[in-house]
Amino acid sequence: MHVHPLITDSATLANLCARLADAPFVCVDTEFMRENTYWPELCLIQIADTEEAAAIDPKAPGLDMQPLLDLLVNNEDVLKVFHAGGQDIEIIYNLTGKTPHPMFDTQVAAMALGQGEQIGYSNLVDSWLGIQIDKGARFTDWSRRPLDQRQVDYAIGDVTHLSKIFPRMLERLKKTGRGAWLDQEMERISDPANYANDPDLAWKRVRISGRRADVLGRLKAIARWREVEARAKDLPRGRIVKDETLADLAGHPPKRQSDLAKVRGLSATWASNDIGRRLMSVIEAAEPLPASEMPLREDRKPGLGKDGSLVADLLKLLLKIRARDIDVAPRLLARSEELEALAAGVRHDLAILEGWRFDQFGRDALDLVEGRLGFAVLGGKLKMTRTENEA
Repeated sequence: MHVHPLITDSATLANLCARLADAPFVCVDTEFMRENTYWPELCLIQIADTEEAAAIDPKAPGLDMQPLLDLLVNNEDVLKVFHAGGQDIEIIYNLTGKTPHPMFDTQVAAMALGQGEQIGYSNLVDSWLGIQIDKGARFTDWSRRPLDQRQVDYAIGDVTHLSKIFPRMLERLKKTGRGAWLDQEMERISDPANYANDPDLAWKRVRISGRRADVLGRLKAIARWREVEARAKDLPRGRIVKDETLADLAGHPPKRQSDLAKVRGLSATWASNDIGRRLMSVIEAAEPLPASEMPLREDRKPGLGKDGSLVADLLKLLLKIRARDIDVAPRLLARSEELEALAAGVRHDLAILEGWRFDQFGRDALDLVEGRLGFAVLGGKLKMTRTENEA
C-alpha cells in the first residue's frame, strides 16, 4: 500500500479523491479535540482503500476540503468504513449537514461475529491481524502544528489496518449469513437525525425530577438559551451552566438577578453581568410546557410490577443463553428496554418482533412470555425447553 505524505494542498487532495471515487470502499477516521469547544475541532482526517492511504490536514491554509466531503456524503457508490464511527460521523455532519452513506461500522459488525459489544480498535486489530498498536500518540494534542511524523504514522495506521480487516470481516459475515443482520443497524447509525442538535430539544438531555409544566417550560427555555450561548462562544455547554444547575434554576427560579449570586454552580458575578441578565430574561419569559410536549408519566408507561419484573429478568436470561448459543453480542439482539416492554405486554413497534431479530430471538422471547418456553439444565448447561402446552 502506498502511504502519501501529509496532504496540505488542494490539488493533491482533489487527485486523491478522484481516484478513491472509483474504489469499492474507503476506510475513514478522524482526529479531533473537543475538550474546550462546543463544536468538535477537526484536526486530521485519514482515509484509505486497499491501494493507498493518506492523512489530510484540514487546518492547512487554503486547503479546499470539498472533494473529500463530496466523496464522503455525496458518493453513493463508495462504501465508507468506520470503527465506532459515531463521533467521526458527527463531525462530518457538522461540516456538511449530511452523513456518510452507505456506511459500515466494524465495531457493530464485530458484535455479529461474537467479539463483544464494544470492542476497541486496538483489540480489533490484534484479533484480526495479530498486530499490537503502539498507543503512545493516542493522547496527543492533535490541534498543535506542526504534526510530527510519529503522529501522522499513528493516525494513518487507523485506516491502513482497517482496510485489511474490513474485507476479512465481510467475508466471514457472508459465510455466517449475518451480513443482512447489520443493514438495519447501519441505516440507524447513518440517520442524520441522530446528529442534528436541535436547541429546542436540549432540555430532554437534562435529568430533572417531577413533571410540572411550569418547571419543564423553564427548563426547555434555559436549556435552549444555554445551547445558543455555548454555540456563540464555541464553549462546551457545561462551561456555560452545568446540567444540575439548569435543573435547580428550572425548579427554583430566582426572582431577581441579584439572586443568581446564591445559585450553586454560578459565579457571583452573574448577579450583575450581561450573561446573568440574559439568563433572567429567559427565565422571566418562559412559558409552561405545552401538553403536547409533556413527557409521559411513569405510571402511563407499560407497568411491570413484581411479576413483570421477574418475567423481564427471565427474558434477560434467555437473551444471554441465545446470544451464547449463536455467538453474538446480546446488545445486537435486544436492548433491556425492549425486554421490559415485552414483559409488560407490548406487542408492537419492537425490533425484536421483526425481521432477523424475531427469527433469532424474538420468537423464543414471545414464547417464554406466553408460556410456551421454559428453562432446563441439561448436561450442566442451561437450555431452553418447549413446554407441554405448546400450541
